[in-house]
Parts: sequence; structure tokens; C-alpha cells
Amino acid sequence: MRVSVAQQTTPGAEPASDAPRPRSLARTIAAAPAALFLILLMALGSVILWIGIPVGWLYLASQLVDTSEPTLGPYILIIFGIPITMGIFGKLLFTLDRVFEKVTGRRSETEFRPPWLKSMRAERTSYRRLTVLEGVMIISVSLALVAFGAWFFLFAGSSLPT
Repeated sequence: MRVSVAQQTTPGAEPASDAPRPRSLARTIAAAPAALFLILLMALGSVILWIGIPVGWLYLASQLVDTSEPTLGPYILIIFGIPITMGIFGKLLFTLDRVFEKVTGRRSETEFRPPWLKSMRAERTSYRRLTVLEGVMIISVSLALVAFGAWFFLFAGSSLPT
């Protein structure tokens, strides 16, 4: 009978603990459809956070003004309204991330090591924890930047007089 090195024990020593390995995100989603629903809610929430809230405040301020030369009021409303609303909405998204942890029974963090932080000596001990919400936000911001770039370079046209 062959025993792997990880299974061998020395006399008098206790066997290695059988700590459960954390499940992958894909396995968690397959096991709990509620996890997929929460991730989709976080994705929708990130779109609302980056697009819906600023556009909503701009629309509200435009409806409060009757002239094309408004006073300082609408500008102050936008300057303070957008960040405060984004902060409140961000806390709601963070709450969704905590609900994801409770529903799935696992921490919403995954080990992530950006390639640019790798040492030339290949140290493997420093990892950064990346939550599901952070992953969703990174993807949504990346897609928004790609969409903006496509619009700017392909559809915006020139603003210079001809």
C-alpha cells in the first residue's frame, strides 16, 4: 500500500487535520441559486451606482431649473447629492455581500494575487483577499471603461468646428 507524503504521520504525532477546503465560486453558485441571484443583484447595483445615481441627480437638477443659466443651487445639489447617495448605496451593496456570505455559508473572499505584485523571488505568502462584491465592481468598471472608449472613438464624432 502506498501512502502519500501528506498522509504519513510520525509515531506519537497527531494526523493532519481534515480541514474542509473552501468551495469555488462556481460550485457555490451551482449549489445555491440564491448565490447567483445575489451576484446578479450586486452587478445591477454596481451599474446603478456608476450610471443610475449620477444620471438621476443630473435629471433631478435639470427639472428644478427653468433657465439655461442656473444659480449655484443645482450645482451644490449635484456636488453633494451624488457622493452621499453613492455612499449610502455602496453600504447597501456591502450588505448584499454579507448576505451572500450567510446564504452560501462561506466567506465571500477569495485569494487573489495580482501579477504585478509577484516578487522576482516567487514569494507565495502574500495574498490579498478579494470579495465577490469587489470582483463584481472591478468587472463593471472595466466594462464601463471599454464601453466609453468604444463610444468615444467610434461613435462620438468630432466636436471641432468644420
